[in-house]
Amino acid sequence: MNTTPKHFLNRLFNYFLYWTLIILIFPSLTFSQGVSAQIKINQLGFYPKGPKIAIVTGDSVSSIFYVTSTNLRDTLYKGNLSPEKRSAYSSLITRTADFSSFTTEGNYFVSIPEIGHSYVFEINNNANRPAAIASLKGYFYQRVSMPLEEKYAGKWHRSAGHTDTVVYIHPSAASEKRPAGTVISTPGGWYDAGDYNKYIVNSGITMGTLLSAYEDFPDYYSDLKTNIPETGNGVPDVLNEAIYNLRWMLTMQDPNDGGVYNKCTNAAFDAFVMPGATKATRYVVQKGTAATLDFAAVTAQAARILINYTNQLPGLADSCLAASEKSWIWALANPHLEYNQALMNQKFSPAITTGGYGDNNFDDEWFWAAAELYITTKNKRYFDTLGSHLKDQVTLPSWNNVGMMGYYSLLRFSKNLPDVGSDIIEWMKDKILNIANEYIAHVPGSPFSTVMGQSKKDFIWGSNSVAANQGVLLIKAYQLSGDKKYVDYALSNLDYLLGRNATGYCFLTGIGSRSPMFPHHRESTADGVTDPVPGLLVGGPNPGMQDHCTYEFKEPETAYSDSVCAYASNEIAINWNAPMVYLTNAIEALQQEVGYAEKK
Repeated sequence: MNTTPKHFLNRLFNYFLYWTLIILIFPSLTFSQGVSAQIKINQLGFYPKGPKIAIVTGDSVSSIFYVTSTNLRDTLYKGNLSPEKRSAYSSLITRTADFSSFTTEGNYFVSIPEIGHSYVFEINNNANRPAAIASLKGYFYQRVSMPLEEKYAGKWHRSAGHTDTVVYIHPSAASEKRPAGTVISTPGGWYDAGDYNKYIVNSGITMGTLLSAYEDFPDYYSDLKTNIPETGNGVPDVLNEAIYNLRWMLTMQDPNDGGVYNKCTNAAFDAFVMPGATKATRYVVQKGTAATLDFAAVTAQAARILINYTNQLPGLADSCLAASEKSWIWALANPHLEYNQALMNQKFSPAITTGGYGDNNFDDEWFWAAAELYITTKNKRYFDTLGSHLKDQVTLPSWNNVGMMGYYSLLRFSKNLPDVGSDIIEWMKDKILNIANEYIAHVPGSPFSTVMGQSKKDFIWGSNSVAANQGVLLIKAYQLSGDKKYVDYALSNLDYLLGRNATGYCFLTGIGSRSPMFPHHRESTADGVTDPVPGLLVGGPNPGMQDHCTYEFKEPETAYSDSVCAYASNEIAINWNAPMVYLTNAIEALQQEVGYAEKK
């Protein structure tokens, strides 16, 4: 046997070369574990020239990762995992796999030796379009009073459900001209959430967000088709869908005085049956200042949009503006009328136990309604009210805090507002940019490299709407500044919602490889179809766990349960879907402008 040092070194070199080639050419030998729950990733994919990040949780022997073909035979990219980060809101330890420099279009896995590989993802233009279309189409499945035909609804087709042509004035809503027991008709609209009731307050922020999405990206939405009955009628589908709810909202205004009823509802929630099986009496209940001002804001915004579609929708814009101004007058006469359901039930029967959406602070509603009416009419009386609330505190929008919606609209039309000085515009602009910059400043410490989850306060009931609304604010910051970084950080939250989060779920039903199968949603539970109704954003992690159901994980960023019981984390709601629609479609609309994709 030849044992010279030279021969030994040659053998050692050949041995090293052999195994290096094996690992590079056949990485599947070390990835036999299959899909790993430790790898969290946007389950749809990435834009060719956009940010691309996966997160690895738990222990990892390997310090490297690969991007491989879906047959695991071809290694196309190799990178190093980041140092470990420890989450402040769970016991998870994370490492980041950043492959942003990999730009080749196709279908791939992120693969890690001794761990396994991610769900399949795609790199292409329009990477998030399936979520963009699905989240908007989700509203079609929530429509009330019309059958969902198979050619539009697929296997989720169903009968009309609640016709709402015989709805009673509840004693709390009685007036001289509409006494208790009066029958009115209030058909249409959307089921609010997992239940079968319709609420004006929650429709307020929902409609405002959808209409703002259109106003910010009208050209994009002009080409977006969602296969609904109105598609192709000369009106963009985002508006077609909003109009279906708008027409219902208009029926909720008392024509005698202009006030708006809080909701159309059963006395109690329906059982988990299909809409057509429900028989409970329907009521409209007490008018309130919040509902009336939300209505005023939405109808004023709709009026200025729909004036451009008078051929397709004759008279609708005029009706909206008249309804808006009439509701404003009612609110001036009733400036502090709270909808307090508990107090109402002490005075009137039957008791109403469905969602209350009670609110006792109306400063934000006054500001939003005044803003929308002023933008649409240029009437100085609305500006005067606007000015008196300009310095009120504003936060991320929610159903009971809508002041920021006024900021968004005023800044959108800042060049066409004769009474709004540049100092006011700059003040509002700085407010939004300061919030956005605060978000960005803390991302380096985030275990999932997202804006979402920097505070325990992010993980509330409807936490996924927090993530989506943060993304909307960041898009607004981009529009105000022109700085692409804000879109990058907005995209980080979309990645969070589509799978790059502590639970590993893509939170939009019917999208991705692992999305909720058992949302708290009556139709999805009762329709006999295995898959839930698609395009619905579930609430997300909520350590409050107010449903008292069984949760496997209870830490803030993991307190989520994919079960029908878990309404505190797994219900759906129209106000959560709206910022998801805005965020996904905004990023799709901006992808070429910010350089994520090449023009084709």
